[in-house]
Amino acid sequence: MSIKYVFKRTGGWLYLNTSLGRHPLRGAGVILMLHRVLNNDRAAELPHRNELCVGPDAFEHLLIWLQRHFECVPLMTLLLADPESVPNRPRVALTFDDGWRDNAMNAFPLLRQYQVPASIFLSTDFVGSRQHFWWESIGETLWGSHGQVARHSLIEHLQHAGRPLPVLLDDIDDERRSLALLHYLQSLKTLDARTLSDLTEACPHGAQPQALDWPQVRMLEDSGLVRFGPHGASHAILTGLDDQRLHEELTRSWTALENGCAQPLPVYCYPNGDNDVRVREQVAAHGFPFALGTQAGLYRHDGDPLNLPRFGVSQRNACHPELLAWRIRRGARS
Repeated sequence: MSIKYVFKRTGGWLYLNTSLGRHPLRGAGVILMLHRVLNNDRAAELPHRNELCVGPDAFEHLLIWLQRHFECVPLMTLLLADPESVPNRPRVALTFDDGWRDNAMNAFPLLRQYQVPASIFLSTDFVGSRQHFWWESIGETLWGSHGQVARHSLIEHLQHAGRPLPVLLDDIDDERRSLALLHYLQSLKTLDARTLSDLTEACPHGAQPQALDWPQVRMLEDSGLVRFGPHGASHAILTGLDDQRLHEELTRSWTALENGCAQPLPVYCYPNGDNDVRVREQVAAHGFPFALGTQAGLYRHDGDPLNLPRFGVSQRNACHPELLAWRIRRGARS
């Protein structure tokens, strides 16, 4: 264990366990960003999964820690709170991006057990469909989860797309290979949507859909613990769309939520967090007073409501939430 790692964990613990450390959080809110809760922790530990996935044990550990140090509130309660009203404990709101099926299967039972509210932001084209999220399908196929025949077939498709695999993706060491896969998947984000769709179709399709369906959405909403907002329709990066496609993406996602939910959130969640002045103006023109980005920082009511900061939750900092506290500490000083 490195000295830097010990320093961060110790500093994070002191930050939330001393009155001096907690002082920068007075009047502020913390918005956490999650994506998936897998059905076991070992699967979530490798680097190419760690940033977007947590396991059930880590997620439960995180919820217990949050309840010890924060008041866990719905997102809108945090966003609409009177900034002059300073609660006894800092507030935290949980958000999940994309609308993965495991949000209902693995995350919700723990949210219900600990009575922690959450907001899930749906890429609405995927809901109730067999359409697959490209980074999951491509990533797991390249990892070898679907066998070597499928892996080699996808490698050929990627070569035709001008994206040959780096040598490290054949490394015998799982940690190095997983880290190389993470960086490679991040590089694929620059491909156009059609190419990514074709590559996804070249991957094996699992027995279960990857996304929630509308009955699951309504079941979660009926619990009173979960609300839903838009995360794009197709999960296209909004900054790369022309004005017409941007309008269609914003409209289609909201229409789907109005039809599928009783009370959709008036909060947009940017796919990949990408936004610029043009996108924010269009989001505001479509009637959204708030939008979520991915830049780390505290919510203090005085920033841009159309680019709200969030702290990402990974398997690593869910297992060791003192590391998350350290990130929050850094955000409080920015």
